[in-house]
Amino acid sequence: MTAEVFDPRALRDAFGAFATGVTVVTASDAGKPIGFTANSFTSVSLDPPLLLVCLAKSSRNYDSMTSAGRFAINVLSETQKDVSNTFARPVEDRFATVDWRLGRDGCPIFSDVAAWFECSMQDIIEAGDHVIIIGRVTAFENSGLNGLGYARGGYFTPRLAGKAVSAAVEGEIRLGAVLEQQGAVFLAGNETLSLPNCTVEGGDPARTLAAYLEQLTGLNVTIGFLYSVYEDKSDGRQNIVYHALASDGAPRQGRFLRPAELAAAKFSSSATADIINRFVLESSIGNFGMYFGDETGGTVHPIAKKDVHS
Repeated sequence: MTAEVFDPRALRDAFGAFATGVTVVTASDAGKPIGFTANSFTSVSLDPPLLLVCLAKSSRNYDSMTSAGRFAINVLSETQKDVSNTFARPVEDRFATVDWRLGRDGCPIFSDVAAWFECSMQDIIEAGDHVIIIGRVTAFENSGLNGLGYARGGYFTPRLAGKAVSAAVEGEIRLGAVLEQQGAVFLAGNETLSLPNCTVEGGDPARTLAAYLEQLTGLNVTIGFLYSVYEDKSDGRQNIVYHALASDGAPRQGRFLRPAELAAAKFSSSATADIINRFVLESSIGNFGMYFGDETGGTVHPIAKKDVHS
């Protein structure tokens, strides 16, 4: 029997459709703290108390983690995106940027996390290019803080996103998208350009928007993170704008413009211009935010778009 061969990036993107929390796994290596960001974490059993996390065999922490007798899982809170990013990168002294202490069993425990678990090593199971580390919980604490979410390659804060959508869905809303394809943004129109948008009353906004975009462009569309929620004072409508990704190919209608082309474009409204200009700027630095307000003023909440990995 021949093994199935998949495109690794496409498979990873499909796995990324499952929204998860974000953790930092920590241990001590001869007295030196080590740690890495991971979202492949889950509870396993209450009796006995077991959990698991997956670790890539290519990880710089592989030897130290698999030989450690104990480790800790720090479930990050929604204010700790910077901690996630720090421990996902090859930073030399990651622990210098975070407030932490040693737990009862000698594992690094972070401050202000949603929850933490200190564990003894129960088992290590081979699983392709990763190993599954099963730990037996020896101590834990639940702070009650909301956890940091991760889906479709970007962070999200469940409490903030829920508040924003709830504020917008009272009545008819306008759904829009910053639809991206290989760094280019889809726009409708000829001389005056606009973001693709549709209206909806009730139902699932993301599902409705995806169906509309696929019908409009003829491409496969994946809805990503919430990008902007604002009230248009000219007509009183609430607007919800998502970031979305389009498959390769030419669209049935409209066109994709690259950042250099967007600079000279004429947009249908100041709100559209603001969204596009912000997206171009944020794309250039790799950090994104969610806008919440109206078309003249509001607040941008950071939702840095980074790959979370072991």
